Amino acid sequence: MAPTMSDASLSPPPADTDKRRQILDGAREVFLASGFDGASMGAIAKAAGVSKGTLYVYFESKEALFEALTIEEKRTLAENICRLDHDDPDVAAVLRRLGTSLMEAMVRPDHIASVRMVIGAAEKFPRFGRAFYEAGPLLGRARLRAYLDAQVDAGRLRPMDSDLAARHFFDLCAATTMRRLLFSVGDPPTEAETTYWIAEAVRVFLAAYGPEGR
Repeated sequence: MAPTMSDASLSPPPADTDKRRQILDGAREVFLASGFDGASMGAIAKAAGVSKGTLYVYFESKEALFEALTIEEKRTLAENICRLDHDDPDVAAVLRRLGTSLMEAMVRPDHIASVRMVIGAAEKFPRFGRAFYEAGPLLGRARLRAYLDAQVDAGRLRPMDSDLAARHFFDLCAATTMRRLLFSVGDPPTEAETTYWIAEAVRVFLAAYGPEGR
């Protein structure tokens, strides 16, 4: 199995406080409305209902605030989506639920805007891209990899490179929608389209990784 970063290698989230939460909520509003470059600490302080002095007590710069917001949002999203029952014998059903939750989260306008914003800022601030990737896709992949390993051990899936298989599954789910929405092409999928596309992603995945001899 290829060596990869695990959940344990991701640093734990900082302790939350009501004031910190208030600031992050205000920052999210301003960043989504104005983008990273257009946002200012003054506007964020106003949206959060705090003074600029208080804002700087919690975050030393706009960059630090944006990075903290990115890590929190993507970590929370990955943890909520990738709650996988290792003991459920119906692998197809588990993967369909995962794929559906992933698709529903990915196509939300605020998520699309967030991805665009990180991509736009990452050339100047590479740590933004790294923070997004490690807190979101990498954490989600680690969770799915652990689930797939458990299914291999239980004989429900064939032996595999589980990290590569997790990449394959997420790419199958994203292939029909994510790229075109990032470029503002078309509309988010309907419920029927999501159901069909995820069912096909699971079918293709299990054709490659399902138990041998079935």
